[in-house]
Amino acid sequence: MSRMADEASFNEFVGARSQALMRTAYLLTRDHQLAEDLLQSALFKAARAWSRIEGEPEYYVRRILYNESTSWWRHRRRSVEVSATGHDHPVRVGVDVELHLALGSALDRLTAKQRAVLVLRYFEDLTEVETARVLGVRVSTVKSTHRQALGRLRSLAPDLGELMGVSHD
Repeated sequence: MSRMADEASFNEFVGARSQALMRTAYLLTRDHQLAEDLLQSALFKAARAWSRIEGEPEYYVRRILYNESTSWWRHRRRSVEVSATGHDHPVRVGVDVELHLALGSALDRLTAKQRAVLVLRYFEDLTEVETARVLGVRVSTVKSTHRQALGRLRSLAPDLGELMGVSHD
């Protein structure tokens, strides 16, 4: 493919998928400014490798998002203790505020990998196989991380089930 065709293809991809990728970046970082930076970084890396990307480019970009967010999370964790109140938690009209805040707080306390698996499985509605492909791990890793993340959510925020109307009988 020529350089012009690569550029046109990349611009088309960015135009079509940026909004969805931004939502994923936000769910991974839980901060609007960090999400914008994360997406820009991922798209920059994807643009540099665009001519070499085979198959579905969205999987490639999502994997960059995940890897970058994990890297940033590790760096932030080492350099600064981030408080739960330091995040931007926007509340959309019509969303149950109490549920939104409880879920946001619980997600903030998951590991980056656990949060990524939950975001991909529930928000992006990917299968276990698709999630494994995006993250570059085995399906068994997705399953175990998923199980651990849900268990951790249950222990961190036992009131989430009640807020969502789920009984634990």
